[in-house]
Amino acid sequence: MNDKKNFSTISQLWVADKKQYVKKSTISAYILLAENHLLPVFGKQYQVNEDEVQAFVFLKLKQGLCKKTIMDMLIVLKMILKYGDKQNLTQYKAFDIRFPTEYKKEKLEILSRKDHKRVTNYVQENFTFKNLGIHLCLSTGIRIGEVCALKWEDIDTETGLIHINKTIQRIYVLENGIGKTELIIDSPKTKNSIREIPINRELLKMIKPVKKIVNESFFILTNEAKPTEPRTYRNYYKKFLRNLHIPYLKFHGLRHSFATRCIESNCDYKTVSVLLGHSNISTTLNLYVHPNTEQKKKVINQMFKSLN
Repeated sequence: MNDKKNFSTISQLWVADKKQYVKKSTISAYILLAENHLLPVFGKQYQVNEDEVQAFVFLKLKQGLCKKTIMDMLIVLKMILKYGDKQNLTQYKAFDIRFPTEYKKEKLEILSRKDHKRVTNYVQENFTFKNLGIHLCLSTGIRIGEVCALKWEDIDTETGLIHINKTIQRIYVLENGIGKTELIIDSPKTKNSIREIPINRELLKMIKPVKKIVNESFFILTNEAKPTEPRTYRNYYKKFLRNLHIPYLKFHGLRHSFATRCIESNCDYKTVSVLLGHSNISTTLNLYVHPNTEQKKKVINQMFKSLN
């Protein structure tokens, strides 16, 4: 029988094993959660029980972290403990963790229709490669890592399609106990994120003449062989909004704005889900489909009409 190990040692062994099966960006996210949150609390322990995990959850909520982030931590915690149990390095017993009831639902932040149009009009009148990227995100719903990884060869002006097949992100890497960051180009978030998105006529008209004179292998945002990273582009985007005197909106808000406009235009939910690259339609429904009061009244009236 193997000697029992503390959580920190089991974590290192688990990372070495997990690296063989998951993407580099995925293991990076796991390591970051473990290093910043799990190890400071559980690192020296040989056993982790339910009460301690519940106390950990309350601690993280008190620190202002959202439920989704804490749930991600618990997933990593369980994977490490299950691995340790399988290797007979610790004992794992499933725990049932509860979160305080949430009554307030956060409102999705999007551009108003007026500001949406101001952005697209401004890019048309002030063309730069970086401005084009903002228009692309607002017109197709692609993520910041996806637009940073986009090359001219990924846009087919004949078919009017953008091919999304890669993303750029800066990840955390731990080598010989020393942490550092590394910029990588990898496949997108999930297999559903590999997709084709039609370009609207207005945007296609802007891109066509440019596409004829650029190097196909260059990245769109830089028009060079070297890409820009998401953090740098996010800073550019903030200045872009300030120059237009548009209230600050997170970059991901461009994606939310695109999806919301699609839903407002009565697009079918499945198509919107595919365009966004969501793993399943429930993600799209939960995020963007919220019937307003008029829609609710209409349904109630229709129901009673059917009884007559």
